[in-house]
Amino acid sequence: MSKEGLSAIDSVDARGISVAVITATWNADICDQLHEQALASAERNGARAEGFRVVGALEIPVAVQAAARRFDAVVALGCVIRGGTPHFDYVCDSVTQGLTRIALDESTPVANGILTVNDHDQAVDRAGFAGSGENKGSEAMVAALDTVLKLRAINQTGGADVDCEGAEKGVEY
Repeated sequence: MSKEGLSAIDSVDARGISVAVITATWNADICDQLHEQALASAERNGARAEGFRVVGALEIPVAVQAAARRFDAVVALGCVIRGGTPHFDYVCDSVTQGLTRIALDESTPVANGILTVNDHDQAVDRAGFAGSGENKGSEAMVAALDTVLKLRAINQTGGADVDCEGAEKGVEY
C-alpha cells in the first residue's frame, strides 16, 4: 500500500510562501483533479499558489525549472499509466531524475506528485476524488510547503538542532 509510512502532516502555516503548481494535461480527468486538490491545499494552508499546465509528463521538468527560479516551491503533478511498451519506464525515470536534479540545482523544494500507476483505477484512487483512498495533489502541496519551512529553519538556526516542528532543541555544534 502506497500510504504506508506516510507522515501525519496535513497542514502547515504557509503564509508568505509562494508555490507554483505545474500539471500535465495528459490523462486530463486525473490531472485536473490533482491540480485542483493542490491549489485548494495551498489556499487552506495560507500559501500563494499559481497554476501552470503543460501537455505531458516529459514537459514538466523544464517548466518546473523555470518556476523553481521564481517561487519558494514547486509542485509537479501528472499521471503516467503503464502501457504495453517500455515507454512508461523511460518517462517515469526521466521525469523523476529531472525533478530531483532541479530541486538540488536550484535549492528549491520540488514535490513530485506525478502518479505512476498500472491502470486508470489506481490513478482515481490516488487523485483525491470523493471515495479515493489518497489525495496526492494535496499531499504533494503540503510536502512542498513543509520543506520550505524546514529549509528556512535550517538556514536561520546558525547551528542549533531543530526538531521536526521547527523548535530549537538548544544543542549547539
